[in-house]
Amino acid sequence: MPRVVFTANLQRHVSCPPSVVPGRTVREALDAVFASNERARGYVLDDQGELRTNMAVFVDGEMLRDRRGLSDAVGESAEIHVMQALSGG
Repeated sequence: MPRVVFTANLQRHVSCPPSVVPGRTVREALDAVFASNERARGYVLDDQGELRTNMAVFVDGEMLRDRRGLSDAVGESAEIHVMQALSGG
């Protein structure tokens, strides 16, 4: 099953320990995490269920392609990393 990891920076704002969850897409895996952590859902996703602008998700080191539907496939041993996007100079 995929493993979802939230960066330490996110952990400062909302408790979201690493989780091993079922799911074949990023959406399914995140929904499994958020089923027991609604506060984390509100921090990561907007009210339309899309990834917030200031968030970034990587699957096995590759940036998420579908920020709206979160339909990127994940394998049984995938690592999904959720972090705040950085900007500036």
